[in-house]
Amino acid sequence: MRLICTCVWILLAIATTFLVPTDAAAAAKPNILLVIADDLNDWIGPMKGHPQAKTPNLDKLAARGVTFMNAQVSAPICNPSRASFMTGRRPSTTGIYNNQQPAMAHIPRAVALNDYLRKFGYTSLGAGKIYHYRQFRKEDWDQVVFHTDDTLPKHEAKRRPGPFGYRMFTEDKTTEPFNEQRAESELVDAKSVSWCIDQLKEQDSAFFMVCGIHRPHTPWDVPKKYFDLYPLEDVQLPTVLTNDLADVPTPGVTFARPKAAHAAVLRTGVWKDRVRAYLASISYADAQIGRLLDALQKSKHHENTIIIFVSDHGWHLGEKEHWAKQALWRQATRVPLIWVVPGVTKPGTKCERAVDLTSLFPTICELAGVPVPEHAEGVSIKPLLAKPSAKWKQPAITTHLRNNHAITTDEWRYIRYADGTEELYDQKKDPREWNNVAAEPKYAKVKKDLAQYLPKVNAEPVAEKAPAEAPRPKAKAKKKAGEKPNETKPDDDQD
Repeated sequence: MRLICTCVWILLAIATTFLVPTDAAAAAKPNILLVIADDLNDWIGPMKGHPQAKTPNLDKLAARGVTFMNAQVSAPICNPSRASFMTGRRPSTTGIYNNQQPAMAHIPRAVALNDYLRKFGYTSLGAGKIYHYRQFRKEDWDQVVFHTDDTLPKHEAKRRPGPFGYRMFTEDKTTEPFNEQRAESELVDAKSVSWCIDQLKEQDSAFFMVCGIHRPHTPWDVPKKYFDLYPLEDVQLPTVLTNDLADVPTPGVTFARPKAAHAAVLRTGVWKDRVRAYLASISYADAQIGRLLDALQKSKHHENTIIIFVSDHGWHLGEKEHWAKQALWRQATRVPLIWVVPGVTKPGTKCERAVDLTSLFPTICELAGVPVPEHAEGVSIKPLLAKPSAKWKQPAITTHLRNNHAITTDEWRYIRYADGTEELYDQKKDPREWNNVAAEPKYAKVKKDLAQYLPKVNAEPVAEKAPAEAPRPKAKAKKKAGEKPNETKPDDDQD
């Protein structure tokens, strides 16, 4: 099966080489700026996911275009999500399901969006975290940079609190206030943005630019002024339901791991502190994004540049007794998606239709006036850009590991796990997904209708990379006998 899938990919890649741009398309090509945040859920002003989130630059961006309020990722974890929206292929098709799989080894040339658009005269530029950290191929770009992030897990920090910086999984209360000492301009996201700003000044032809922002991914090492925006005593915790996992089947509980990170956060009394740190990192990311958007607005390209802002997946901060991602619930799969398309989108509009991020590839192609390749599985959302209230039948499809899927529409979220167990939530009446109604007979037809959209192919996982030789730093807390490894290890990158 894997050999057949590989051959199909190669044939598709060869086929795209015969797609040649016309002179008319080349003359009218818009520039495209794609900005990707990491681990950002709906805690931004336009989506009102948290009442205290301060994101003035994303607020301004949303005021210029359309915000999708029900955008879903293809996978709730970094590597498969990014590989999916950058190729237009679903994880269930590629077999790329987790962070340990080297995605680029299974993505042929001319299949990734940044390489494909070059066939049609685009200059392809990239900075920061676009694929999974350094998983990119230089030859797929005209220019690409990845600044080393010394706040990455496994890197001991020169700042406090904690030997690994401001990790969400720091096990104890902080012993001193956060005191990031480096200049903001020296932080990795600021460097990526500065590089993109410099590139804006040098471009004289159509470009596809991707700026990958690391934050609000942990470690939450950002300057103190962003923490100061959120006084600890005033921080509001997410609204949660006690025993929320009581009606969730075993696979969902296994993904949530309530006895791991959430139990540790409760035990140590740091919930408010971690929510504050996440909010601070969001505001820091917003500030860097604002620098780039301001530079674009002042450049000669501002009238002919499509802007897309998106996150690779969401993030739980205690909802459903879960932290981080790697689940099929709304908080892990729903992300910001903002489009500004000159001459197409209307200022300050919102779209409630359920879409997933495989839509990026075909939509960008259509707006750029280039053919949508056969390998792109998503559906273009151009009709929704022009008219957010337009009728829409295609649901959003999310996959976590092999054969675990969520189907999301305007009204429902249907989850089916590999063992056949199910969850069903009414998105209108129960947006926090507290009441699983999958077992109620009156919803049998709803489940049947949604199940027809489950992927027909569930590819075998591609090979994982060999584990690193260097030992991982040990967590301070000792595990009890028989306890599964938990998420409180300070070096645990759940990307």
